[in-house]
Amino acid sequence: MALACAVVVTVTGQPVTGVAEAAPAPKLKPGKRCDQMYGVKNVPTGGLPQGDASRAVDRWDTYDYTNPGLQFDGLDPTPAELNAAGTDYKKYDHSDPRRIYARFNAQKRWTSFGDYLSKVYIPNQGYDARGKAFMAKVVREMGLTGPDWICEKEFYFTDPDTGERHLRRLDAYNKRSREIVEVKSNGSPDGREKPADRAWARNSGWRSYKYTYVFAENQTRDAKNFMKELKDSAGKDTLGRDRVRSYDYQSHHKGVPPKGTENGPYRANSTTMSPGNGTSTGSRGSGNQVIRQSPPNPQTLKEQLDRLGRTGERSLMNRGLGGIDFTTLDLRYIGKSKSGKGLDYAFSAKSVEDEYAAGWGGQEKGGLISDAFFTWLALDPSTFWVNLNPDEPNRIIDADFGRTDAGRVLLEADLELKHDIFKAMDPETDAGRDFMNALPKRDGFPCWAGFRYWIEPETAVVREQDGGIHILDTPLKLSTVPQETTTRPPGGKGCDLTEAETQQSDRVLDRYITPLVAKKVNDDASYADLRRVYTARVAAEWVRQNAADMPAEYRKIINSNDVKRWPLRAPHQDWTGKQVWDRYYKAFTEGTFTYKWSNGEDVSVYTVGGVDFSKQPKTNMNPLRFRTEQRYKPRTVGFAVDTIADDPNKAGYLMFGGNSAGHSESGTPTPTPTPTGEPTPSPTGPGKPTTAPTDPAPTGSESPQVTTPPGPKDPDGDLAETGSSTPFGLIGGIAAVAIVAGGALVWWRRRKASTRN
Repeated sequence: MALACAVVVTVTGQPVTGVAEAAPAPKLKPGKRCDQMYGVKNVPTGGLPQGDASRAVDRWDTYDYTNPGLQFDGLDPTPAELNAAGTDYKKYDHSDPRRIYARFNAQKRWTSFGDYLSKVYIPNQGYDARGKAFMAKVVREMGLTGPDWICEKEFYFTDPDTGERHLRRLDAYNKRSREIVEVKSNGSPDGREKPADRAWARNSGWRSYKYTYVFAENQTRDAKNFMKELKDSAGKDTLGRDRVRSYDYQSHHKGVPPKGTENGPYRANSTTMSPGNGTSTGSRGSGNQVIRQSPPNPQTLKEQLDRLGRTGERSLMNRGLGGIDFTTLDLRYIGKSKSGKGLDYAFSAKSVEDEYAAGWGGQEKGGLISDAFFTWLALDPSTFWVNLNPDEPNRIIDADFGRTDAGRVLLEADLELKHDIFKAMDPETDAGRDFMNALPKRDGFPCWAGFRYWIEPETAVVREQDGGIHILDTPLKLSTVPQETTTRPPGGKGCDLTEAETQQSDRVLDRYITPLVAKKVNDDASYADLRRVYTARVAAEWVRQNAADMPAEYRKIINSNDVKRWPLRAPHQDWTGKQVWDRYYKAFTEGTFTYKWSNGEDVSVYTVGGVDFSKQPKTNMNPLRFRTEQRYKPRTVGFAVDTIADDPNKAGYLMFGGNSAGHSESGTPTPTPTPTGEPTPSPTGPGKPTTAPTDPAPTGSESPQVTTPPGPKDPDGDLAETGSSTPFGLIGGIAAVAIVAGGALVWWRRRKASTRN
């Protein structure tokens, strides 16, 4: 009898006694051959990796699946329509929007229909299809074929510590090779399946089996921790290899609506990067979806994640909610569309593992980038100036420019710059103490000349090819020149320095203070909006330069001087440049920072500064360097128009975007891994500007004006011609984004400590 039972166990494919029932439980599903279940033919049986592995970057790709919920993306019912639908959703057909209204009415957790639709209903409608589509892809490409690979087979895993049995349906199971494969179309294990997998790992009856998790996306922190837990519990095989393995497959999903509904009446459109006039109906794409899903603040994000987590729905989401740090959002590509309508665009942002730590503010940041982009197109470059000068309260910012968030960001950055200079000069810090010690002295006190400090572009690096521009690096730098004003800070005029001492103080400033502040301008979150609007300016100038090839709706905007569609957004709708000047003037005339010197005296510092984008040196990366350093960028951008894609050229970052015309096509061909054909020519030299920068900004008595650098002229006086065989010079049109007079004047006063109030 014992021998007969052993034979039965072998024939039925069940593990040894103690692992599962000796005979199949009545309700356990036997599964089906994987290749038959997923329609895979003529694919030879493959082999699984013997340890943790990652799919070669050259093979990263996308796959499509149909999400029926997407046909309702953008559904916006009135309160009356919601009330009329009731709560019995089963009486409505799946194509009837009232079915969704009723489901919303029946649930109690979500009070916003828009949030329910985008964060619950639509993801849930596509989850099963997405999982099956990715599973079919894995079966085909990993060779889980032949009679031994069985999919959807059920077992009981018994936990030896508790005796509890856990029902587990395995994605793929091979008794002959003793392998189990679990496939995840995102980067996270399903929390509902963890108890069963823990039981498997602890059960000695399964010691001869190996378990491979295949993830379509980068593993979340939870996934990494769970993989480590299973490895520690399951131990190693007879060859000393981990019995639990993970395979990062890197395949990005693209959900598409049912055929025939791609441009249906309920599809959501966005104004992001879209002029919304002419033939454009508003933009669509992965970028719009994740930006639209982003809550406005951390508290709302936490509430929504907790709400999803309580029902298990969080595991169904795919990176969007809580998985992107929108403080790093920036525009990195714009170009002609594959469909021939509108423009394609792609953002870049950092991926985060702690979903509660970031993920809010996407709509604010995305709106700022888009509005700034159109501001740069609409206004004449001669209006792109801001001016903080204590002598000129009536010349702060151009009237039209001052009604936009781009103008607000530049002027606020100017004021922020002054505070950071103050902080860097503090002798309580190492840099500030070294700075003070290296300055010329009068009676033992440090002296320096008045100066004008401003931010301006460093040489930007771009690549123009295949009808678009990749914006690769847009660094900013600080510059300074001596300058005086008639308005006096408290304490009056400082030291009278010789020309040699003036030059000495300028060199000391550049040595000790400038590098610290420049690093903050390029890296710190307080200047992120400035960097965002500057990168948008680079993209806008490319459109301006190539206006003849742009869609008509963009050509109509260029130099129209009409920014009514892109006004100051809440909460800044009542902002004015005069408010900033008043704050600055108060600091200048009353004092802001007081530094105590070693002999008991005070040093008070006051500064005027600015942001000057009146010139913008730029180089087009040559094709060899681009293919070497940014090999996968064109392919990633191609993915990003339709889905959220990992950027292999920038670890930890994602790219996502869309098309500005709202054109939607199912089954868009996957871009080739590397560019085909010879890209458009570009400079082969070191990429330095052909002309030296002109003076960065006028003095306090000068009127703002655009200075056209010498060298080859562009017909429109804007972006320098690209794709030529010579390095690029200045971009006259990125020009004058903030001509600043006044600069950074630094004054100091002394007062004996014993006489202080």
